[in-house]
Amino acid sequence: MSYLVVSSLADMPATVLEHGAAGVVTLINADTPVERPASIEPKRHLFLGMNDITTPTDGLTHPGADHLDRLLEFGHRWDRTAPLAVHCWAGISRSTAAAYILALAINPELDEQALAEELRRRAPSATPNALLVQLADEKLGRGGRMVAAIRSIGRGADAFSGTPFVVPLTL
Repeated sequence: MSYLVVSSLADMPATVLEHGAAGVVTLINADTPVERPASIEPKRHLFLGMNDITTPTDGLTHPGADHLDRLLEFGHRWDRTAPLAVHCWAGISRSTAAAYILALAINPELDEQALAEELRRRAPSATPNALLVQLADEKLGRGGRMVAAIRSIGRGADAFSGTPFVVPLTL
């Protein structure tokens, strides 16, 4: 089984190349230009335009059910023959939430708490977007366990940008 790899926008091209990623998930402000790496076919690039916020705010786009549905559908279409790259602006919040969500959706046997702790171990700055995690917890029927697990690891270390890291699909 393959894996997910998380990065910032700045690190995404090198991360895709280094890991031989087969696809890319972009979670970033809708008006942010993102150049798709030449090795990624257009149908293997999912662009989800949203701001990194956890409550609705005038003039901004908060993560919503449509974003989550598109993320899950894209993740289920991923054939797992090569890694899937997931990035946002800094590689700290939206992308770490999306990778956490995808890992649990793809492998429902994963333990929410164990995966959250592994996420923290691999990415000290990770602070998964709480709204995206909450929406996924409800959609995936996880009974609040995803929210509780992410809450338990707390806010990540302060950083301008996260360091690329792998999220496994099995522990």
